[in-house]
Amino acid sequence: MSTPTSNIQNGFIDWEALEQFIKTSLSLDDEKMIVKPFSEGYSNLTFSVKIGDWEGVLRRPPYGEVPKKAHDMKREYTILEKLHPHFELAPKALLFSEGNNIMDKHFYVMEKKQGVVIDAEIPMIEGAKSIEQEISQSLVDTFITLQQVDYEKAGLQSIGRPEGFLERQVNGWINRYALSATDEIPAIKEVESWLLKHIPTTTETTIVHNDFKLNNLVFATDAPVRINGVLDWELATIGDPLSDLGSTLAYWMEKDDLNLGIHSVTHKPGFYSRRELVEAYAAASKRDVSEMHYYLSFGFYKLTVILQQIYYRWKNGSAQDDRFKNLNIAAANLIEMAHLAKEKRLL
Repeated sequence: MSTPTSNIQNGFIDWEALEQFIKTSLSLDDEKMIVKPFSEGYSNLTFSVKIGDWEGVLRRPPYGEVPKKAHDMKREYTILEKLHPHFELAPKALLFSEGNNIMDKHFYVMEKKQGVVIDAEIPMIEGAKSIEQEISQSLVDTFITLQQVDYEKAGLQSIGRPEGFLERQVNGWINRYALSATDEIPAIKEVESWLLKHIPTTTETTIVHNDFKLNNLVFATDAPVRINGVLDWELATIGDPLSDLGSTLAYWMEKDDLNLGIHSVTHKPGFYSRRELVEAYAAASKRDVSEMHYYLSFGFYKLTVILQQIYYRWKNGSAQDDRFKNLNIAAANLIEMAHLAKEKRLL
C-alpha cells in the first residue's frame, strides 16, 4: 500500500483500516491502495485514492483543532448525495464514516471527476488556439446551470434558510472574524460597518456554492473549455445567487491586484476581467447586477475571514504549515480590496 509520507500533526489516519473499509464497502478487488494528497487548498484535506482501476477522492477535516460547526463532512456528503442526480457535475457521494478507528475525524469518499484543474497554468493542447475567453464563458454558463437547479425538488431546502440570508451571512462572517482576530487591520471596522448598513434586498434564492472558483472546476483533458466537474461543496447553502457571484469575483484575480494569498491564472491576458464576467453573467441570467459592488466587497471580506481563520490556527500552533505564516498580510490586502469594491472602483 502506498500512502502519503507527510507528518501528521494532532491527528491520525490508519491507512490499512481505511483500505479495508473502502474495499469492503465498494466490493473492490484486493489490489494495493495508492493514496496521494492534493497539494492545493488551505481548508479540508483531500486525497486521491486508487485501488486497481477504481479511483475516488477522500475528504476529511484538517488536523488539529477546528472551529465549531466548521468542516462538517456529513453535511457535505449529504449535499452531494442529493444534488448529483440533478446536477451531474457534482461528484457522486459514495461512502461516509464517523471515523471510528480509521481516523480521528469523520470523512467521506466520492467519485473522482476525470480531467484537469486549471490553477497556475492553462493546459496546452497541440494546435489549439487561445482558450482563455472560452474558459471564462464556460465558468459563467456552468454557474448559471447550477443556479437553475430546483433545490426543493432535489431535497436540499434544509441546507439553508433563504429568509434573512444576507443579513445572517454578513453578521456571521463578522463574528467569525472576531473569534480569529490576531494582527490589527485598521480598515476592517469601516468595511464591516458599511456591509451591515447596505445589505441589498434579496429577491431570488438558488443553490449557493460559496466557493465557485476556477480551480474548483474540472475541465476535460482533451477539450479544456468543457467542464466535467464542480468540486468543494463544504460551504454550499441556499440563498442569494449574487452573493455566490461575489465570491467568485473575489477569487477572479486581475493583474493589478494586491497579494491576496491565493493563486489564480485569471490575471493572464485573454481571461474576462471581473467587469466582463459580471456582464456575461447578467446577459445570460437576466438578473439585475446594479449592486454587484456590494457582493464583491462582501466576497473579499469572506475570503479575508477564511484566510484569517487559517492564520489564527497557524499562530496558535494547531496548524504547522509554512504556507500559512504570511496569510495575515493577505488578509489585510483583502480588506483593502473590499474597501475599493465598496467605493465602486473595481467594477
